[in-house]
Amino acid sequence: MTLPQPATLLGGISPERFLREYWQKKPLLVRQAFPELENPLSPDELAGLALEEEVESRIVLTEGATPWELRRGPFGEDDFKTLPEQDWTLLVQAVDQFVPEVAELMKAFSFLPSWRLDDVMVSYAAPGGSVGPHYDNYDVFLLQSHGRRRWKIGQHCDDQSPLLEHPDLRILKDFVEEQEWVLEPGDVLYIPPGIAHYGIAEDECMTCSVGFRAPSHGEILLHFTDYLSQSLTDQSRYGDNGLQLPADPAAIDDETVERLQRIILERVQDKAALATWFGRHMTEPRYPELIQPLDISSDILTDDLESGYGLVRNPSARLAYRREADEQLVLFASGEHCVLPPSLLPLVQLVCNNDYLDSDTILAWRSNAEGWTLIEQLLAKGDLLLEGDDE
Repeated sequence: MTLPQPATLLGGISPERFLREYWQKKPLLVRQAFPELENPLSPDELAGLALEEEVESRIVLTEGATPWELRRGPFGEDDFKTLPEQDWTLLVQAVDQFVPEVAELMKAFSFLPSWRLDDVMVSYAAPGGSVGPHYDNYDVFLLQSHGRRRWKIGQHCDDQSPLLEHPDLRILKDFVEEQEWVLEPGDVLYIPPGIAHYGIAEDECMTCSVGFRAPSHGEILLHFTDYLSQSLTDQSRYGDNGLQLPADPAAIDDETVERLQRIILERVQDKAALATWFGRHMTEPRYPELIQPLDISSDILTDDLESGYGLVRNPSARLAYRREADEQLVLFASGEHCVLPPSLLPLVQLVCNNDYLDSDTILAWRSNAEGWTLIEQLLAKGDLLLEGDDE
C-alpha cells in the first residue's frame, strides 16, 4: 500500500496549519485522504481475530436482549451465525498489533508524536449498525476502509453531559446534530476530544479508528506520585521543627498545611523525574504478555545478521526517547527506561522510528560496545525480534 503524504492526508493543508487550526479544536473531513487504499483485512479476517483469546473484541446490537446490548469476546463461530442481518457492529481493538497491513496505516500519521499514537481499532458493521451517539476523551482519525458509513457530528461534551443509563456503554442521552457526512473508502474524518459523533452504517462497512493516548489528569497525578513514592524511604516523614505553641491543640493551622505543601511541591517539581515517569507511562504496552524475552547469544545474533536477517520491532512494543538538558539520553522501551551516552542518539533514533532494521544497518554498530549492548538488551527484552521470529 502506498501511504499518502501529509498534504494529501490532510486535504491539501499543511501539518502546521492542521495543528494550529484543527488539532483538538474542530473536526476535519478529507475526501480520498487515502486515494490508493486497499482494505487491509476482510470482514471474515476481522471476525477471525475476534475468536482469539488475546484479542479484545466487542459486539454492539442496536436492539438485542436490551437496547444497545454489548457482548464481549472472545467469540465463537456460532456467535456470528446467530446475529441478525442488520443493526449490529463488531469492534476489535489494537488490530495493528496483529495485522501488519493495519500497522502500516499508522505511519501516515508520522507528523504527530509517535508516543501519542495508541492503536488502530477496526470495526465491521452490518447495515444500520452503530454504537450510538457518544464522545471520546482522545483524538481519533476515522478511516473508511470498506462500504459507507454516515457520520453525524454534534455538540461539544464533557463529564457533565447526560448519558443513557447503561452498564457498559457511554451513550449520550441528548445528541444535537450540527454536521453530517457519508464516508466512502479512502475518506478520513478527524474528530477532536469531546466532540459528539454518531456513526451509522449505510451498508456493510468497515472503519479503521486511529486513536491517541491521552492520560487523564487523575491518572497523571496518581501514577506520577506513585512513581515518586517508590524512591522514598520510610525515613522521609512529616516534620515540624520549630513548632509554635498551638492556640488550640485540635486545630490544624495554616503553618501545618504549608509544611505539607512544601513537601509535595519539592517532589513534584522534579522535572527529570516527571519526564522519566511520563516516558515509561506512555510506552507501556497494551498487551505486555505479547512481549517475550529472546534468548540468543551475541555470536548467533552476529551470524544471523551476517546471513542477511534484519531486526523487526515487536508489534506490541512501544519506544520513545528524551534528551535531557545536560545532554543525557534516556530511552523508553515498553514501560521501562535506561540512561545512555549521547553518542548513541543515532542508534536510538533508528530503533524508535523504524519497524525494520536491515542487517547492514545493525552490523554497522557491531564495533560499538555500548551500541551493541543496547541492541542485545532490546532483543533480550523482546522489544526487538530477529527477522523470522516475528511470524
